[in-house]
Amino acid sequence: MAKLFICFLGVIFVVSKIAVDCYEFEDFFYNKTEGAFLESVYGASAAGAPTPLMVGLTIIHGAAARGAVCLDGTLPGYHIHRGYGSGAYSWLVQLEGAFVVEIDVGDKLYLMLTFVVRREAFEEKVPGFAIAVIIALDPKLGVFLWQGGGWCNSVRSCVYRKKTRRGSSNYMEKQIPFTGILSNKAEENPDFYNWNRVKVRYCDGASFTGDSEDKAAGLQFRGKRIYQAAMDELMAKGMRYAKQALLSGCSAGGLASIMHCDDFSNLLPHTKVKCLSDAGLFMDVIDVSGGRSIRNFFGGVVKLQGLQKTLPRTCTNHLDATSCFFPQNLIGNIRTPLFLLNAAYDSWQLQESLAPHTADPHGLWHDCTLNNERCSPSQIRFLQGFRIHMLNSIKRFAASRKNGLFINSCFAHCQSERQDTWFSDNSPMINNKPIALAVGDWYFDRSGVKAIDCAYPCDRTCHNLVFKTFEWEELSPNLNGLDTKQKERKNRSTSELDDPGLGYWPNTKT
Repeated sequence: MAKLFICFLGVIFVVSKIAVDCYEFEDFFYNKTEGAFLESVYGASAAGAPTPLMVGLTIIHGAAARGAVCLDGTLPGYHIHRGYGSGAYSWLVQLEGAFVVEIDVGDKLYLMLTFVVRREAFEEKVPGFAIAVIIALDPKLGVFLWQGGGWCNSVRSCVYRKKTRRGSSNYMEKQIPFTGILSNKAEENPDFYNWNRVKVRYCDGASFTGDSEDKAAGLQFRGKRIYQAAMDELMAKGMRYAKQALLSGCSAGGLASIMHCDDFSNLLPHTKVKCLSDAGLFMDVIDVSGGRSIRNFFGGVVKLQGLQKTLPRTCTNHLDATSCFFPQNLIGNIRTPLFLLNAAYDSWQLQESLAPHTADPHGLWHDCTLNNERCSPSQIRFLQGFRIHMLNSIKRFAASRKNGLFINSCFAHCQSERQDTWFSDNSPMINNKPIALAVGDWYFDRSGVKAIDCAYPCDRTCHNLVFKTFEWEELSPNLNGLDTKQKERKNRSTSELDDPGLGYWPNTKT
């Protein structure tokens, strides 16, 4: 494992010049850095590393009766791998909200997505092939990132998602890798490897919280019902007998794990229940221009899906609904023990909340958002202020003995699903303790965990995400099956592809 990860050179972020018509990007936050794009990386058949456990998709057929459907009205789904031995009566339920990748190793294709999805993206049946990611782990290894997680905050962006796996089970992968906290190997996941482990698929666009519809647009906002239908099915499959359980999630799923933490605990009143939110601590912050980019975006999600009716009353009884979509205003009222795992310099928040293009029209932050080593001293000071704001927002939460923290000073996003960051020979650590052991110590009450890292750049164990822009011509040798139409479209001028409404997209002009 160490040999493979020692080759990690960073993440190369690629903006394709064959982007589809710009309408599909409007008001849509691509989670460019969502962490599971590396979740299966050590499982590629490179350097003799073992392939990860692949787990099949189960459709929740009983969901239709209760109207628990994806954005397009299709049935939701989940992936489950059964526990055994001492973990037979323990359940880990993960709410999805992150990337899945496909890995190209030499002339072999190790598919994290089905070939159908890959082919349809090239043919533009799925109009989502606008970005690709190559992770430089090995000269022979190429990794392509497809549709991201996040949220949709307009009718247009949600309609677009209906033709992706984030809005329809018709486009979901039939199998996905279980790595990191979902791994079935003790050497990769020492405390949870033999538990019943579940990933609930995300297809509602609002972190499993909505319960409304837009009939005119053919949109179903039924995230809350999807969550409930999934829990009902898992209870019927044995979770009602659980002796211990953990609800987790990453990014949009990390926000969902906070939203549903007490609900999950109430479902299992005689069970030891705790929750883990990975990269879910989205902060209500001022961007580099003095504006409120992320608040405006979340406000659109809340308004579109009518979340004021479904967000926790403990928050909405004294704050506006948009404020109650921010975890900093929720965590203080959660009764169930909760662990916050977050990078203090969260890559997604740097690119999407702090320095989106609308806040940085001249691209002064462009290089910094792609590579932390290119940040100027004044930019680092601004980011140190973001870290302090994050730490101040969790002071009350941290004071409770039941809660746990692992806030490392890394430029990362989602660390529990990635094998290299969860538990490997060179995992990120605070006080010589890797993330997996910190979470395990907290869950099993072996010790209290309130791990807060020193400020950047003191931590040398970080797996910082580094991005680089490329021209399409530099990518094309790595992409097979490109049709004539797309080859023509790559020649469009940048101005044709730029959407002034994007805002959050890094400036890629050279």
